[in-house]
Amino acid sequence: MEFDVVIVGGGPSGLSAAIRLRQLSLEHDRELSVCLVEKGSEIGAHILSGAVIEPRSLEELFPDWKELGAPLNTPAAADRFLFLTERRAIRLPTPPQMHNRGNYIISLGNLCRWLAEQAEALDVMIFPGFSASEVLYDEDGAVRGVATGNMGVGRDGEPKATFEPGVELLGRQTIFAEGCRGHLSKGLLERFSLRDGVDPQTYGIGIKELWEVEPAKHRPGTVLHTVGWPMDRSTYGGSFLYHLEGHQVAVGFVVGLDYRNPHLSPFDEFQRFKTHPAIRPLFEGGRRVAYGARAINEGGFQSIPRLTFPGGMLVGCAAGFLNVPKIKGTHTAMKSGMTAAEAVFDALADDAVREVTDYPERLRRSWVWPELARVRNIRPSFRYGLWGGLAYAGLDTYLLRGRAPWTFHHHPDHARLGKASETPRIDYPKPDGVVSFDKNSSVYLSGTNHEEDQPVHLTLKDASVPIRVNLAEYDAPEQRFCPAGVYEIVRDDAGENPRLQINAQNCVHCKTCDIKDPTQNIHWVAPEGGGGPNYPNM
Repeated sequence: MEFDVVIVGGGPSGLSAAIRLRQLSLEHDRELSVCLVEKGSEIGAHILSGAVIEPRSLEELFPDWKELGAPLNTPAAADRFLFLTERRAIRLPTPPQMHNRGNYIISLGNLCRWLAEQAEALDVMIFPGFSASEVLYDEDGAVRGVATGNMGVGRDGEPKATFEPGVELLGRQTIFAEGCRGHLSKGLLERFSLRDGVDPQTYGIGIKELWEVEPAKHRPGTVLHTVGWPMDRSTYGGSFLYHLEGHQVAVGFVVGLDYRNPHLSPFDEFQRFKTHPAIRPLFEGGRRVAYGARAINEGGFQSIPRLTFPGGMLVGCAAGFLNVPKIKGTHTAMKSGMTAAEAVFDALADDAVREVTDYPERLRRSWVWPELARVRNIRPSFRYGLWGGLAYAGLDTYLLRGRAPWTFHHHPDHARLGKASETPRIDYPKPDGVVSFDKNSSVYLSGTNHEEDQPVHLTLKDASVPIRVNLAEYDAPEQRFCPAGVYEIVRDDAGENPRLQINAQNCVHCKTCDIKDPTQNIHWVAPEGGGGPNYPNM
């Protein structure tokens, strides 16, 4: 199937690019065919974010978004920022980047569903439930589109009775909007050396639950963030609680994946956080209705790769436009998609176009570039610990105002992990079933489902490494950094002969294993289309 533009990923950046392309097509009376492919069972099924949105990009894309019924229903009304000790909560001044006047507490999944409706009304062809499994290249090495994965392939790699071959989606330009650590984008970064001269990307793991709380405890528009306990002073992390409409509260915890202790479990740190005396009362008497997890980019300005290559480009979190101090990336992701669309539309007037180098130039002239440049040093300053990071953040924000003549740099997250013998073990309390829970019951609430008889999509470069290296040196950290119980060390009846068992059906597509595995032996590839989580209202 041939199109002018193929877009991979139905998140905010991909949908914004698709919408802007068709808007320009109609404005200039120039036909342009646009196709968008999404691996989730529907648009929004795999979308997970806090989320508080800054509506700047939405207003540019749809100035009449309120009249069109965009699902921004809860204005942010109050900001609070707490430092937690094990028993106390100390209120701190809210950093200016975290002031949310004019912003909205939303479900990003529902916003994407609404954006998809607008895109389809503009004649964008959207194909949910199809995984883009392979990048296609022409004889000169330029990207010419993607192929969707075959359906109905058994675990042994052989076609089943239900076999359906994938489809080649060919485009004059292909926009990769896969989100954080997209598997095709990962390959493109390597093939075209897009990271030459920039820092490695760094990441956090965000784990989120959606709760219905007792009406008397609900404060619509309240935005609360915490730092401190249960993290130690050398580990980057913190929480968010956002009060949406309908007596719902989104609660989550983010742990920087540059943590050192292999015994640390981000999932269990999140569950422990909810037991804090200042947090627990909100959830007692309530009902947990959804769970999910997703890696997020934390590298910022100095980790933005080269954005274009022959035949295509990166937008949104596939490139890494999250503003970490703001804890927001939807507005920047949308703007990158819109900017890419405008550059592609102009470039396609030339039949010979190959690489749309005008896209990064336009992005540098937009408000995205200075916004990210001003805060580039704040996240990496936390390598000096919580107090050092907070002190530098204050200096950078209030005195230097983001104009420091230096830039701090990043190191790969997987290289930061220490040996198990050199780090203290962490004893996590058993879940109480009231405010804290286990992984299996949590994954159940994510709606995750995969066809069981298909090739395992969590692949190992060397099958001996999990026992020979990871277990021996790091006490099998994949058992803990995965928030869905995918990785499990099992032994025989005598407690001997350990082996790694991969419960791929549990995978919520967070990509943490692909990032944090200390030997980079785990490689995440797309499973059969439509598999994975089915997030409601997340």
